[in-house]
Amino acid sequence: MAHLEVDLVAADHKVWSGEASMVSAPAADGDIGILPGHAPVLATLRAGTVRITPTSGEVRQVRIDSGFLSVDGDRVTVVVDNADGEPTTTSAR
Repeated sequence: MAHLEVDLVAADHKVWSGEASMVSAPAADGDIGILPGHAPVLATLRAGTVRITPTSGEVRQVRIDSGFLSVDGDRVTVVVDNADGEPTTTSAR
């Protein structure tokens, strides 16, 4: 099964890193969803919630300020100015 290698980092610390099946983020021009095999992209992010679905299936949510998201191959890097607390876990829908 294909997966994404995801790194979510704030200006002063790593927030989350690992394998995921999906990432969604609040891009400046609308929400963006990333699945394995996504085309390369560089997007500016606005304040909102980044949702990461690890391969374990439990969705991780992190409130963020502005930043950017980069996709290259199956590697997703999310860099934000601020991330509120630790990722919260919700069950996958």
